[in-house]
Order: sequence, then C-alpha cells, then structure tokens
Amino acid sequence: MLLAYYVHHLSPFLVQFGQNFGIRYYGLSYVLGFLCGFWLYRLLVRRGYSDMQPAQVADFMLWWVVLGTLIGGRLGYMLLYDTPSFLQRPWSFFEIWQGGMASHGGMIGLIIATTLYARKYRISWLNAADNIAVVAPIGLFFGRCANFINGELFGRASTLPWAIQFPRELYFVDPYKAESLLNQASRIRPDFASLDVLLANVPASPPLQHLLATSLTPRHPSQIYEALLEGVLLFLLLWVFRTRFRLPNGVLTGMFFIFYAFFRFFVEFFREPDASLIAGISRGQFFSLFLIPVGVLIILLAVRIRSYPPIFHKKT
Repeated sequence: MLLAYYVHHLSPFLVQFGQNFGIRYYGLSYVLGFLCGFWLYRLLVRRGYSDMQPAQVADFMLWWVVLGTLIGGRLGYMLLYDTPSFLQRPWSFFEIWQGGMASHGGMIGLIIATTLYARKYRISWLNAADNIAVVAPIGLFFGRCANFINGELFGRASTLPWAIQFPRELYFVDPYKAESLLNQASRIRPDFASLDVLLANVPASPPLQHLLATSLTPRHPSQIYEALLEGVLLFLLLWVFRTRFRLPNGVLTGMFFIFYAFFRFFVEFFREPDASLIAGISRGQFFSLFLIPVGVLIILLAVRIRSYPPIFHKKT
C-alpha cells in the first residue's frame, strides 16, 4: 500500500475579495512579526536592557525597523536571487504582495537602519542591535510560516511520512510533464489548462487535488524546519542569554549572525535551491557563510569595548 501524502492546498488569502485581491497571509505575517517584535522590544526596554526610553520604541520599530527590513529584504531578493527580472522590470521591486524577500537583505537593511538611528539619537549601536537580534527571530518565524502557506520555497524530494506535495513544483518541472498534467486537469474544468488558473484553484477543488496527488513529488516541508530553527529555537537561545547572563553589548548580535548562519546552512540541505548554485552550494548557504566572520568580529569588538545595558551598569 502506497503512503498517501498531503497535497498542499492552503489558500494564500485570509480573506479574498476578488480573483487576486484580499488580505494575504504573507502580508499578515509581517504585521504579526512587527507587532510581536514591538511588544518584546518594549518589554526589554522596560526591564533595563536598552539605552532607549519606552516612548522611543514605537518610532524606532514603526519607521526605522519596518522600513529597513522591507527595503533591505526586497532589494536583497531582487539583487541576490532575481537580478534579471529586476533589471528588466525595476518597478517589480514594489510588488511585495507577490512574495520575494531575502532574509540576508533584511538583515543588511536592519543594520543600516539601526546604525542611522543610533547615530541620530546618540545611543549605543551595539545595544540597540542586541535587542533587535533577540526579537528578530519572531519575524523570521512568521515569515517562514507564510512561505509554507504560500507553498513556496519548498524542500527537496523526500519519502518521510510528513513529506508534502507542493503544487507550485509545476513551475519548475519538465515542460512536457506540466503540459501532460494540464491536459488531464482540463478534463476536470476547461480553464484548468492554464497553470496559473490551475494553481489558484487547488484549494477549492478536491478532484484537482486528487489528480496532483498522483503526479507531484513528495518533499520536505523545509519552510517549517526553518521556522522552528531560525525562528523558535534561535529566539529561545537569545532570550535566555539576554535575560539570564551578563553579556557586553554586541555579543548577542554576534551570536545571532553565527547561530542563524549554522541553522540556515543546515536547513538548506533539505530545501530545493530556488536559484543557481554558487561554488556547488545554494545561495542561502553561500551568503550565510559570510555571517560567521561578521558575527565573530562583532563579538570581539563587544568584548574589547565592554559596555553593558543599563541594568548592568551598577555592576561594572
């Protein structure tokens, strides 16, 4: 008896008002990430882990962090993963609802935004970056959950019991296989002969789901792996180090880069590459390698400067 795998048929919309308009989970994930990040950052400020005052948190998170993340993440994706499209259609930068955000680009955007904010208000950049590092994994968690709901950035082929069949695989399979499947799907409904229409109707068509179950490759739900490692586990580690240990400003930022790089490099072995390889490894792995020396350098700088959050000043 063959093992029946789950065919991914989640709708990308929480609420849909038209064929391609509504409240998408992808956008909602960013809203939830920033709201949770705001609440946690303000909690750290109130407990004395930040040079900021509670009244400053809203301005910092709403303008500097949000804009830094969105601009950096989107520009990073366009330059690192989809350069041809960006050069041909530069305005596609603003089509965020289509997905396409790079975590590495978001990190660079956050670094720039935090640096500018710290210089403007004359606070410790290392301290501000540490608290951002603690709360950032929450945003990564929601982002990866949204990737899963969208059925994008799926994993490599797998025979594990929890493997999932992702319909968006059809964008990347042999054209003849896709054409054959579309011909079969058109017998269910004539307009299913279009790939975009077919994928948009998977959530509402059990016969179509059954057809796809016989053709799609079972794959690792790598988005969930990333949500758990880069999101939940990384947050718990940094939160414990922030609240249980007396560490100089900057150490947590360095730890974030190092831990994230290791987690991302590991998960990429289970994720289907979404762009051409570099030096035999995925782009996610290649770009993550640079985070390790950056993290080490920041920790060395933190140890040398040896400044502490306000809660520890009296102990220095």
